[in-house]
Amino acid sequence: MYVLKRLFTMLVTLWIIVTLTFVIMHIIPGDPFATDSKAIPESVLENMRARYNLDKPLPTQYILYLKSLLTLDLGPSIQSKTTDVNTLIARGFLPSAILGIQSMLLALVAGIALGTIAALNHNRTFDYISMFVAMIGISIPSFILAPLLIKYMAVKWGLLPVASWGTWRHTILPSLALAVTPVAIIARFVRTSMLEVLHQEYIQTAEAKGLSTWKIVVRHGLRNSLIPVLSFMGPLFASVITGTFVVEKIFAIPGIGKYFVDSIFNRDYPVIMGTTIFYSAVLVITLFLIDMSYRFVDPRIKLASKGD
Repeated sequence: MYVLKRLFTMLVTLWIIVTLTFVIMHIIPGDPFATDSKAIPESVLENMRARYNLDKPLPTQYILYLKSLLTLDLGPSIQSKTTDVNTLIARGFLPSAILGIQSMLLALVAGIALGTIAALNHNRTFDYISMFVAMIGISIPSFILAPLLIKYMAVKWGLLPVASWGTWRHTILPSLALAVTPVAIIARFVRTSMLEVLHQEYIQTAEAKGLSTWKIVVRHGLRNSLIPVLSFMGPLFASVITGTFVVEKIFAIPGIGKYFVDSIFNRDYPVIMGTTIFYSAVLVITLFLIDMSYRFVDPRIKLASKGD
């Protein structure tokens, strides 16, 4: 019953996102064919608008688009005359997925390690240094950090490629740009949660039994301290995905983010809608999986959910 409720909520959320995106996109003044309207005869423009259902009333356009979504058809692209939106998303998904997964893994490993060590050295030098670094990481957005990484690590020091996409070396700089802020956020969450967990009675019991500090942290402290991190993983994942829009453009990576940015400038309605729906679906599904993962981290949540 609980899973069915969550699935229903997911569908309603996606419908609301589709509706709001559709309305906002058509409220903004402009025409996707405006740039070429002087060179194209009016009869041809009418045929082009009819091709994309832009000549119909907005309610009709909305209903037609919802019908196409039921068959997972995101429609044709206005700018890419020979390519539909499904093909563009399929083409850009792999680079975006590689960057997203790589940056999230880096953020989790580095953030958990940094936060745990800071908690174990509470009110000591390393604790102050790590939290200062975390504060800087939160303050600097990815689109500011990306040019700095290019300037120093690629141009000045020549350690990595400047941009483009090809080998694993091309993924390092954009992944770092995306991971810095999540590392800082996770580190602060883990530090705060770990400090609270380390003062629990079962931790003191484990210490009385003679277990080493690292065994206590890994076996008992870390698992419970990750529950707040799981709560934040959904929005954190969203921030990483959103960051790829600009980061992919800066590093000239042929991912979905690049198509999204280009579609906004070109007023390519189907691509804007398609990429927005795709990212929203990924986010909603991720939130659902994170919600389900609570039951594996803390069995008490599973028992509580049975009464829902």
